[in-house]
Amino acid sequence: MPWIMRIITSEVVTMRMHNPPHPGTIIKRLCLDPLGVSVTQAAQALGVSRKTLSAILNGRAGISPEMAVRLSIAFGTSAESWLNQQTQYDLWHAEQRRKQLHVSKLAV
Repeated sequence: MPWIMRIITSEVVTMRMHNPPHPGTIIKRLCLDPLGVSVTQAAQALGVSRKTLSAILNGRAGISPEMAVRLSIAFGTSAESWLNQQTQYDLWHAEQRRKQLHVSKLAV
């Protein structure tokens, strides 16, 4: 399970997946390659341009909510699963830049 959350007193402890793959990698390796579907064919089936799908597959663009719905229809999955993968990927990369952020704690 990539996310395990427990509430301990008032603190949330989170264990994250180590360097999760970009969702585009998952689409290519687990969905398109096994079916022998080309990028052009997949783009047509999804109703998007080849350029749009290629950007996702190559990790240059993320999964939007609309694309998540398109993928869920095409592959019989849930839109939430695609958005969760994108969130995990984005959060992991943001955490890698944590020390570069200049943020002060606020007291309530």
